[in-house]
This record gives sequence, C-alpha cells and structure tokens, in this order.
Amino acid sequence: MEFMRNYDIMMADSDDDDNDNDNDDDDNDGDGDNDNENEVDDEDEDENCPAGCHCSPRVVQCSDQGLISVPEKIPEDTVIIDLQNNDITEIKEDDFKGLHKIYGLFLINNKISKIHPKAFRNMDHLRLLYLSYNLLTEIPANLPPNVIELRFHENEINRVQKDAFKGLRKLHVLELGANPLANSGIELGAFNGLSTLYIGIAEAKLTAVPKDFPSSITEMSLDYNKITKVEVEDFIRYKNLQRLGLGFNQIKFVENGSFVSIPNVREIHLDNNRLKKVPPGLSSLRYLQVIFLHANKISSVGVNDFCPTGSSVKKNLYTGISLFANPVKYWDIQPATFRCVTGRRGVQLGNFRKK
Repeated sequence: MEFMRNYDIMMADSDDDDNDNDNDDDDNDGDGDNDNENEVDDEDEDENCPAGCHCSPRVVQCSDQGLISVPEKIPEDTVIIDLQNNDITEIKEDDFKGLHKIYGLFLINNKISKIHPKAFRNMDHLRLLYLSYNLLTEIPANLPPNVIELRFHENEINRVQKDAFKGLRKLHVLELGANPLANSGIELGAFNGLSTLYIGIAEAKLTAVPKDFPSSITEMSLDYNKITKVEVEDFIRYKNLQRLGLGFNQIKFVENGSFVSIPNVREIHLDNNRLKKVPPGLSSLRYLQVIFLHANKISSVGVNDFCPTGSSVKKNLYTGISLFANPVKYWDIQPATFRCVTGRRGVQLGNFRKK
C-alpha cells in the first residue's frame, strides 16, 4: 500500500542518515569535538521524542508500549504516528493539537471507546486513519475532511448514522467489516456525498445487499454475512462495480436480471452459499473473468451458463471458474461449456464429497 511505501522510504532515509553518521565517526576516529556533537544530537532527538517511543524524521513509532493515552511531546513536523497495539481507551480533544502535517494515524488494536468530536480538527493533511480492533460503537463525529482510507474493522459498531461521512469527498476506502452491523443499523443517507470506491462490511449481520452505497463504488465486500438472496434491485445503483464479494452467506436464489446493472464486473464471489444452479446472466457479462461458485449445491451446469452465444462477443476471457465441492459431476459437463476460458487451469471442478 502507498502509505507503507512512503513509510519504508522515510525509514530507509533515516537508516541512511544513521549509516552516514557511522561512517563519519569512522573517518574521524580520535576527533573528540565530533564525538561531542553526536552526543548532543542524540540528546536533542530524545528530548523531541515522546517517552518510550522511537522517532525518525517525520515518523513517531509508539506501538507495543502499553500506553493508556496518546503520548505528549509529539514533534509538530510528524507525518506518521504509529500507536497500534497499546491500551489507549480514549482520544481527547487536544491529543493531536498542533499536528497539522499528519498523513497517517494508526490506532489499531487499542481499547478506544470514545473519540472527542474535536480530536481531528485542523488535520487537513490526514489521509489514512486506521481505528480497527477497538471498542467504538458508532462512527466518530467530524472526521478529517481529506481522509482517503478509513478503517473500523472489528469494533462494536452497530449503527451508521445519516451523514456519518458528510464532507469526506476524497474517501476511497471504507472498511467496516467484523462489526455487529445489520441492515437496520444503516440509516438512509449514511453514505451521502461519498465517491468511495471500496466498501467492506464482511463478517457482519447483513441479511440483504445494502442499496444505499455510493454509486461510484467499484468493489463491494459482503462476505460472511447472512444474505439469503440476490434481487434485481440490489445493484441498480452500482453500475461501476468491478468486484463483488458475496461468499460465505446463505444465498439460495439469484433473481434473473440481477447482474444486468453491473455490466463491467470483473470478479464475483458466490462460493460457500446454498445455490442449486449457476446464477442466470453470467454469459452476458462481457468483462467477467473470475466467478467462484464452489461449495454450493449445484447439481447441473448448462452449456451456455458461462459463455455468450450467437454473435455476442466476450471482451475478457475467464481466468477462473470454480465449481468444486458441488454435487455436479465433472463428466456430466459438456466441454463447450468452458469455451471462453483461458486454458484448462482456469476451471476448477474436482469431486463432490459429503462432509
């Protein structure tokens, strides 16, 4: 990910600086003045770094320190703050006061249950805010206006209020998976104003595909929920969708025409459900390359279930069709069924085995 590359670059630069200092020391053995200067520099760095943390240029690393609150004395030119794997319970109003250059703030795996409404004020440069594995019950108010990635994976969020993300026009990634979030907990208008590309609400309590996501969405991850069917109106808003994750649900039925609204989809995961037949409409998806249907109850596969007929042309050939762990016997499937697949390895059949 981009922030990790930036982080590594900054850390590498820091290491290079340290190596340069080491070389200088070697070149100046016996020069007492230089030794004294280095000692002073080390003392200055310690003074400008929070207790128990490691600081390098623009990066403050405070993970795994047993902290119960955000440390003081964070340098004002800090770009990355890593506070993950601590015991922080609350983010207070002035915890990040004066830190206007922050690009990435990582608070993963703490015990945060409360965030002050003004905690992120004036943090206009903040792009990455990771709050996964905490104890939040709702979306914090007044989120940074220019944030690109928001991650709330595995909290206690059971409600997404209307306008929860108001003003976050640059938000591209929203991760809400592993929260006790049901369809009824998503208020109408919760995603107003967003142009988000990825939304993840896997491992939640959804029983249907949410219909109020931003129309800009290109990737939707709803795996490990309790969705029982797919209907025509489910994807009407999502014409830009390219990847759809619906694996590990309880889907028994896909209504004919459900995929008409997502003509550009490249990848669909419907594995580990309760389907008895191949979903209708796959053959009309000209760009579809990957379809996972393994671990269902499919007992037969038609020769035209996947590939177009007549004058229709498939723009992208399949690179992956998985049908293993279904009752259908591979010798009952006609070879022409996979005429639009790139080679034999693109199809995974296998034998059905009862558990």
